[in-house]
Amino acid sequence: MQQDPSPSPVPRSPSMLRLASAALAGTAIEFYDFFVYGTAAALVLGPLFFPSFSPLAGTLAAFGTFGVGFLARPLGSALFGHVGDRYGRRPVLLASLLLTGLATVAVGCVPTYASIGLAAPVLLLVLRFLQGLGLGGEWGGAVLVTAEHAPEGRRGLWSSFPQVGPSVGFLLANGITLALSATLTDAQFAAWGWRLPFWAAGLLALAGLWLRRSVEETPQFRALAESGQRAEAPLSEVVRGHWRLILLTGGALAAAYAVFYGVTTWSLAYGTEHLGADRTTMLVCVMTGVGVMALWTPVAAVLGDRWGRRPMCLAGCAACALWMFPFVALLGTADAVPMAVGAVGALLCIGTVLAVIGAYLPELYAPRIRCTGAAVGYNLGGVMGGALTPIVATALADGSGPPWGVAAYLGGIGLVSLVCFALLPETNPELVRRAAHTETGAAEATAPV
Repeated sequence: MQQDPSPSPVPRSPSMLRLASAALAGTAIEFYDFFVYGTAAALVLGPLFFPSFSPLAGTLAAFGTFGVGFLARPLGSALFGHVGDRYGRRPVLLASLLLTGLATVAVGCVPTYASIGLAAPVLLLVLRFLQGLGLGGEWGGAVLVTAEHAPEGRRGLWSSFPQVGPSVGFLLANGITLALSATLTDAQFAAWGWRLPFWAAGLLALAGLWLRRSVEETPQFRALAESGQRAEAPLSEVVRGHWRLILLTGGALAAAYAVFYGVTTWSLAYGTEHLGADRTTMLVCVMTGVGVMALWTPVAAVLGDRWGRRPMCLAGCAACALWMFPFVALLGTADAVPMAVGAVGALLCIGTVLAVIGAYLPELYAPRIRCTGAAVGYNLGGVMGGALTPIVATALADGSGPPWGVAAYLGGIGLVSLVCFALLPETNPELVRRAAHTETGAAEATAPV
């Protein structure tokens, strides 16, 4: 763990709430952009952009373009991480939001395969890549603006605000989709209704830019700039000196991504296509789980400030591994209440992990390389856990019986993440100081006289 070279920057003040709210709003908007694609991929993109495929193959192809966004995210974190470590956290907030918003609006404008043939899925692929590039930079900038402004004893709480953003973005994306599903016929939704959530991203991006216009640069970056200690090549420094930490954090976060997209993306497709569940019912079940996770996030973050980041992550990963078989069993009932219970349980497990990550990952790196290191590790977890999960789960569920293979797959990733977190240190500053004091006292007590 890399300790901050300077004391905690500022006491709690009204400006802290304003900063955290701006970070939350931005992550909500950017993840709205990302999630609205996942929902569309589960519901309509297969037949519209891959019509010559079978229904299963079309869904797999749509999820393939979905996965490209995850592959782009580490590249985006490296690109915007360089900007954040060299030129400041604030420019990252603005540039990443603009890129993701423009790419999302453009997705809503792409003609279908019936209109322009092969160019349609190719354009979809390129725009999804740009979405992922922007989102890869968003998380690092948003989290560091809150973490580096926050008082030490409440860093976990304030850093959880950007972590609530993905849940809000998901609820917004699926709420709009749900409203359209309830008011449009299937033919209308497939013809033009699915485009409306993508076009709405333009207005949301403008609102986000307005909210972030007055965000101040963090005290720690200003101190680095004034002292001339900024990293010349942050990514190179991270890869050379912290490659093991990058791999561990990527593996540690794989379960959170895998379970989240298993619940929110794969289960939508599985429930509607295999179980014959109503699309509206599936959306409501998933949205219930995400809503509960959003409420739990700040609570778990406060517990992380008190008990430590690492114990919360270990508990969350262990619970993930144990809950996946009950989740699949409850999903298989095709009944709304059990399916909602399964989604709530799964998302509470990963919410316990994600709640403290906003403080945990930045605390693992020195400020000079923090934007790059934290963002690359976070988004590498997306590649490991999120990129392939809808594809693998869809393939494993291609049968007549319950998809126990999906449960084993998700539970196995939970165990891998558990091991990775076990190999990472605790970073809560107060607990680290207590441990150091205890070790010093024990050493003095056993020293020869």
